[in-house]
Amino acid sequence: MAEELETERNDVREDGRRPPRAVVGSTRVEEEMFGKVFDGKVVRRIWNFVSPYKSKVYLAVGAVLVFTGTQLVIPLIIRYAIDNGMTPGNVDHSALMWAGIAFAIAILINFAASFVQENTVGQVAENVLFDIRRSMFGHLQKVSLSFMDKTEVGRLMSRLQGDVNSMQEFLETSVLSIGDIVLLFGIVFVMLWLDFRLGLLTLSVLPILFIVRIFWLPRARKAFMRAHETNSLTNGALAEGIHGVRAVQSMDRQQVNFQLFDDKAHQNLKTHLIASRYAQVMVPIVDTLTGMAMAVVVVVGGSMVLNNSLDVGVMVAFLFYIQRFFDPIRSLTMQYSVMQRAMASGQRLTEVLDVDLDITDKPDAKVLSPQMDGSVEFQNVTFGYNPGQPVLKDVNFKVNPGETVALVGPTGSGKSSAMALVHRFYDVQEGRVLVGGHDVRDLTQESLGHQVAMVLQEPFLFTGTVFENIRYQKRDATLDDVIEAAKAVGAHDFIMDLAEGYDTELGERGGNLSLGQRQLISFARALVADAKILVLDEATANIDSYTEMLIQKALIRLLEGRTGLVIAHRLATIRGADRIIVLQNGQLIETGNHDQLMAQGGLYSKLYNLNYASFDDIPDDALEAAAQGNYAT
Repeated sequence: MAEELETERNDVREDGRRPPRAVVGSTRVEEEMFGKVFDGKVVRRIWNFVSPYKSKVYLAVGAVLVFTGTQLVIPLIIRYAIDNGMTPGNVDHSALMWAGIAFAIAILINFAASFVQENTVGQVAENVLFDIRRSMFGHLQKVSLSFMDKTEVGRLMSRLQGDVNSMQEFLETSVLSIGDIVLLFGIVFVMLWLDFRLGLLTLSVLPILFIVRIFWLPRARKAFMRAHETNSLTNGALAEGIHGVRAVQSMDRQQVNFQLFDDKAHQNLKTHLIASRYAQVMVPIVDTLTGMAMAVVVVVGGSMVLNNSLDVGVMVAFLFYIQRFFDPIRSLTMQYSVMQRAMASGQRLTEVLDVDLDITDKPDAKVLSPQMDGSVEFQNVTFGYNPGQPVLKDVNFKVNPGETVALVGPTGSGKSSAMALVHRFYDVQEGRVLVGGHDVRDLTQESLGHQVAMVLQEPFLFTGTVFENIRYQKRDATLDDVIEAAKAVGAHDFIMDLAEGYDTELGERGGNLSLGQRQLISFARALVADAKILVLDEATANIDSYTEMLIQKALIRLLEGRTGLVIAHRLATIRGADRIIVLQNGQLIETGNHDQLMAQGGLYSKLYNLNYASFDDIPDDALEAAAQGNYAT
């Protein structure tokens, strides 16, 4: 089955057509990001989560060893009962009684040890998985946005759910593997002790098993890893399809998207079927070897009994031990596939936990005081998501305390990137961004977040009540604070029209509200946060004209005593700004208030006229220049 994966890809359907191929181009990217399957550090990292519960682990191991000991003792008790209590022509009731008592005690100890082991391992596994999930979620809340920008949500969900479940299966069976190994060697020892010759004959079938495993292991390993990769691709496609369902339906792409998902699901099915075959193929082999070993004992041992060179009880014990002997082999074979999945999952989990935090606090980071003046300054700032392709190039400007400054420019000019730097979502390549006179890299992220409130173009509301969403950034806000903020931005009336007012439960992402209503709630949230600096990034782009008029009035209240940074394509929303900064291709090319910039007749004037003039009145050369992004023409 060495070439099965490649062969499967070239199969044809029953209708004669080749099945569509899943797009697997990102598999190599995943291998580079999440590494190889086997790595010694994976075990150490997982042990770090297990170590707080090591006393329970030791208890479980002890219980397993006791359980294994009873498995070894029971056939010996049966042998004693046969050879000493039921000799030809005589029944020794005393020997049978003692054998019965010993058998009952062994069974009780066996039950107690099994109960302790199962109960303890279950508790440890659940606690470890709880800790892993908490650590992963906590870490993902802190990783840089650059990592999140290039990572599919579906793949992260695959790690948080599917891979953690694989670890659960492994943790619940790993202690049993210890018992299986001890039982295996214990049976070998006892059989050789009972009768060395018969023991060697019984073990003569093992070389066949070892030869089979030599050819099986590498192929099984590849199959298990491939199944993991296609599973991740399928989860990514599933998440994308669900998140984009509105766009899919609006463009009538249901059938196309289903086909794309079906491609990946088809590949996932193939790889899992292959992995399943590799996992199951050893079971019939082990069963066959068990039958061969029992046949050897029956034939050879039976002749030895007839020759009076072997006790009947020893032969019976051998038969019990042979059945027990191949049970741990079968179990270990099945657990190998579990271990393979767990090692691959452990690798993927630990790599997520090890994703570097690009944006971290310095050891001596300062806490930004709420009494800071609220100024924002860019000093020779150069920044790019790809360092070789800067989005902002040597940008310099200062926003004075309490001043409202608007950033204007064509799409891709760097407006939103500049705002992201104020909140330190990213670090600059050159220059400095100052907030309150301090380089943002010298401040704690928590204190900076308390003083910079953002309202984005696409408001994100969380599952919970309206009240909880409005006070999301300031958990100590009272209901009166929330109502006052909602009234200030014009959201109070529609909130009171909801079924339960401020206690109304919102669906995922606030899906039971209109886009404009969600934006109004995000405005109220920013007001409740009471930050010194307010960033509005296209915050009115998705709001109707009437709601926008309400927002314009609310902005007067919202920006009172605060420093405002406003990005808007609707230039009417920023006419009243104290100052307007015009960016083009990542460079600052104009600055001034509305009247000054209109008088200059530069890029801002062109943009403003394009916003409000009829297209029939715009010269063809101006339209062509605008289409090409050359607004300065």
